[in-house]
Amino acid sequence: MFYWFYRHLDINIFQYISVRAGIAFFISFFLTMYLLPKFVKWARSKKASQPIYEYAPESHQEKAGTPTMGGVVFTFSTIIATLLTVKLNNFYVVGALLILGGFSFIGFKDDISKILKNSNSAGLTPKGKLILQFLAACIVSIVLVVYHHTTTLYTPFYKYPLFDMSYFAIAFWMLVIVSASNAVNLTDGLDGLATVPSIIAFVTLSGLVYVSGHAIFSSYLLLPSIQTSGELAIIGSALIGSLIAFLWYNCHPAQVFMGDSGSLPLGAFMGYMAIVAKSEILLVLIGLVFVIETVSVILQVGSYKLRQKRIFLMAPIHHHFEQKGWKENKIIVRFWIVSFMANLVALLSLKIR
Repeated sequence: MFYWFYRHLDINIFQYISVRAGIAFFISFFLTMYLLPKFVKWARSKKASQPIYEYAPESHQEKAGTPTMGGVVFTFSTIIATLLTVKLNNFYVVGALLILGGFSFIGFKDDISKILKNSNSAGLTPKGKLILQFLAACIVSIVLVVYHHTTTLYTPFYKYPLFDMSYFAIAFWMLVIVSASNAVNLTDGLDGLATVPSIIAFVTLSGLVYVSGHAIFSSYLLLPSIQTSGELAIIGSALIGSLIAFLWYNCHPAQVFMGDSGSLPLGAFMGYMAIVAKSEILLVLIGLVFVIETVSVILQVGSYKLRQKRIFLMAPIHHHFEQKGWKENKIIVRFWIVSFMANLVALLSLKIR
């Protein structure tokens, strides 16, 4: 809508991505702040809370009754802000909307099943969830290839592409999107633990897609030039705004959880933005907290199956620290610090090439 003002009403200021990103941020922020209390009130009246996992630390039982599916609100606010501020004829924007809508639907379907049947095992089966995730990721990856998004692979600290993945890029991108989606989902186990690292990651990724879409900036920093990718920075800004508003109610002690409805689209969109910015490998640094959480689960399961021994007291690793006696706030803030420092290193890598 605001870009239409520029094209048809000659309001020149709305041609700038930075201006529309700022507008999207505040639309999404205020819309989430307005809708979320209403959602929490409605969810409490309908007892729309996800059952606490039976093997979770004992302290988590006091969280019983906390509404879930808050991710529906911040995803909805992000999409509304996006529709009002971006160029809708941009295929990167179309891909982003498919990612956010598709993965939010998968998460909602899983959440609502658990709520209605009051059981953590009542949602989608792990296999069924993965199939739906790979299907959604496949559609978006094919869209990127059809519209000639570059399939070359880049690595941090090196200015030249490693090689051209050609059509194998579809499989690789599917893996990136689904892995990132599930990594955020695994991390979402403490109040605000997934929210702030997501905000930090989207600040970095929004900067990357903006620079990649800017001919002068990308040339100066020796980054691949991805024309029109800058529009994604507007969506990233909208998501940051809605997540900050969500954090108001999600910080400890949380009044609402994001649920799979929020964690799955968050991770998937991180993967998508990294793909567009040709930063698939750099995403390991950008989402370091999510990577650590995922690796801890893989190591725990692998060790138990091979040796019948556990590496951690409990996985994901944030539960390990809970079992060691760390207070929830201490774990959360320390993980936020790790995320912040990792993203600083990721940004520094842009200049060291």
